[in-house]
Amino acid sequence: MCGIVGYTGPRAAPETLIGNLRRLEYRGYDSAGIAVVVDGSLQSLKLPGKVQTLADRVAVEWTGTPAEGSRCGIAHTRWATHGPPTEANAHPHFDASGRLALVHNGIIDNYADLRRQLEARGHVFRSDTDTEVLAHLLGSLGFADDPIGALCAALRQVEGTLGIAIVHADRPGRIWVARRGSPIVIGVGEAETLVASDAAAIVAHTNRVIYLDDDDIAELSAGSIEVRTAHNTPVSRTVSQVDWDVRAAEKGGFEHFMLKEIFEQPESLENSMRGRLDPAAGTAKLGGLAMTPREIADVRRVVLVACGTSLHAGMVGRLYFEDLADLPAAVEQAAEFRYRNPILSPRDLVVAISQSGETADTLAAVREARQKGAALCGICNVVGSTIARETGRGVYLHAGPEIGVASTKAFTSQVAVLLMMALKFGRCRRLSREAGTEIIEQVHALPGLVRRVLELNERVARAAASLADARDAFYIGRGLLYPVALEGALKLKEISYLHAEGYHAAELKHGPIALLDPSVPVVALALDVPGRDKMIGNIQECRARGAPVIAVVTEGETTIGGIAQETIELPRCAPLVSPVVAAVAMQLLAYHVARLRGCEIDQPRNLAKSVTVE
Repeated sequence: MCGIVGYTGPRAAPETLIGNLRRLEYRGYDSAGIAVVVDGSLQSLKLPGKVQTLADRVAVEWTGTPAEGSRCGIAHTRWATHGPPTEANAHPHFDASGRLALVHNGIIDNYADLRRQLEARGHVFRSDTDTEVLAHLLGSLGFADDPIGALCAALRQVEGTLGIAIVHADRPGRIWVARRGSPIVIGVGEAETLVASDAAAIVAHTNRVIYLDDDDIAELSAGSIEVRTAHNTPVSRTVSQVDWDVRAAEKGGFEHFMLKEIFEQPESLENSMRGRLDPAAGTAKLGGLAMTPREIADVRRVVLVACGTSLHAGMVGRLYFEDLADLPAAVEQAAEFRYRNPILSPRDLVVAISQSGETADTLAAVREARQKGAALCGICNVVGSTIARETGRGVYLHAGPEIGVASTKAFTSQVAVLLMMALKFGRCRRLSREAGTEIIEQVHALPGLVRRVLELNERVARAAASLADARDAFYIGRGLLYPVALEGALKLKEISYLHAEGYHAAELKHGPIALLDPSVPVVALALDVPGRDKMIGNIQECRARGAPVIAVVTEGETTIGGIAQETIELPRCAPLVSPVVAAVAMQLLAYHVARLRGCEIDQPRNLAKSVTVE
């Protein structure tokens, strides 16, 4: 959730580190800091607030000093877990000697026990963080004399998740990194080496990267990378190519990353579908699944595990697998999956859905499913991510980098991939070639349908005014559009800070309808798909209680227009692809409400892009 960067090479480290740190601001943070090695000592600055504030302070205090020309250092953006966002709690943290500096993503579960042990030996702590405990532990284990040995010993004592980067005053030009459950990426440059928790931070310098595995340790210099396991055994890790460049992580003329990514969805959907549809056979070609038709036909049940927006995509996917593949399917909140002792068998396929591929709870669900003998599959956007590697097979979204904290194009690509998976599974079971070909035509139509929704941007912006001054809002839907109601409400909460709840429309009369009055607007997803007639009745119930209704309908709709306060007419589409079409409109609606309310859209308060802690 926090951001790590590191650099060693011929460039000035402070300028390089801060530039790379800016590329991680989208992840969400509340403080920032930097440490560089200078003439046998460490120079550090850290403070609560934005990277720009840190950059201003560096310019004031380091310009014209040896620190300005340092060639090696680390930097960090922190999202508070242990202790409030203060200068003392900001990273980097130091060992007792002050000569070791460490930045850390993750949570040390047993930090309190370790801290008591270290305090009993005379260590004095200056922060509330678990990270400072790790820095002191490494110093006490003789890091200055044997960095790799100290790291191996520390990993044997530490419980929890970590991605760390370390510099030491006695070893200029060197950085040490380690990971366990929190990503670390090494950038392989020309006579320089970079470190980050996300490839977005380093693609401006190189597209050649190494993704560390769990319990990997690496020692880096400008011209060398040595990777070892936590048992101090040398290992080789593959150098991968990042398939997008720095321009993909820039706004490109849009006011916000979120708006840019909403408007990228025709292209991101095309990229997700490219080469994966076979009209002649009426099926999908998903080589990453690595499953034969016989193996697919032998699957007894599909279990989709995810969190947040990915969970809503999974809810759509469940209906796809049931309708197209005649397969029982379940959707599980990943955070609860391993704690409730799920019943799994070797004929169950557990599908882990995560944009980042690093979501801690989803990764834990993957490991629990493996322990219980289930087959595994991942749906991720980030190539080389932990979930992609640990599931061993699956489908990449190829949606491109998603910088805005509120997920947009990843959601629609997840839904499209789930539809293609269900199509493939259906064709290996009872779905006819003719039916498969018809579904392919519907999927092929998606980019064009989304472009038509985006043409309604100004109309949606006008409708947003009906929500901007509300304190509460409901989103309702049925069938395939019920998960979109949940997702629409989540988007509104995430970026506008307006309380919103998504409900199945039939659930209104089972309690929530008591909250309706003229101050509570209702967004009703009433496209011309199965369930529309019932939705008309639900809209009437809302209006009878004075609640203003924003109805999202199919173009040409006449009945609902006379009932609702506002209508947003979307292009006519097949029911199977209606969740994507409706979701794009809900993203635009949330965006414009947040803009009217003056909210920080790309970096909403208290949120982070990738949730790598439980």
